[in-house]
Amino acid sequence: MPFKSLGLSDPLVQGILATGYTAPTEIQAQAIPAAIEGKDIIGCAQTGTGKTAAFVLPILNRLSHEHAGKRGSSRSGHTIRSLILTPTREL
Repeated sequence: MPFKSLGLSDPLVQGILATGYTAPTEIQAQAIPAAIEGKDIIGCAQTGTGKTAAFVLPILNRLSHEHAGKRGSSRSGHTIRSLILTPTREL
């Protein structure tokens, strides 16, 4: 399954491929589409399987769409657009 089939934006997929990754891991393939749909996710996988990318890529995807929709408009004030809590020792 290629990254493009997960529902990520083309620029994000191009960035992923440019780093040398060719296909999502199992946790990424299961979590990314659900996260893009706005569903809550609980995932468990071994260290090194791409869990961080599984939750960060949908966030970047959403932020890139928000940014594209707000081009040319002025933003008053700053708002929190993402909050990441890291209770694991990996992060």
